[in-house]
Amino acid sequence: MRLPRDVSGAELTTRLERLGYSVTRQTGSHMRLTLAEAPEHHITVPNHSSLRVGTLAAILQAVATRLTMSREDLVVLLFG
Repeated sequence: MRLPRDVSGAELTTRLERLGYSVTRQTGSHMRLTLAEAPEHHITVPNHSSLRVGTLAAILQAVATRLTMSREDLVVLLFG
């Protein structure tokens, strides 16, 4: 599945919260999300109105690796 082109940082954060991530801090325009399950996993999401495709792909790849699934499966799970 193709990555969506108009995802904001806030929207991605909301979708990742469904998977167990939570915002642990925000510094400026960047939010740090943490998955509390052992071992903890931290990712940084820019709180921009539209994320660049490469940034979105890197974030999704890191989450997919932590959840031991393919990036394509994660995209379907998050964006249908």
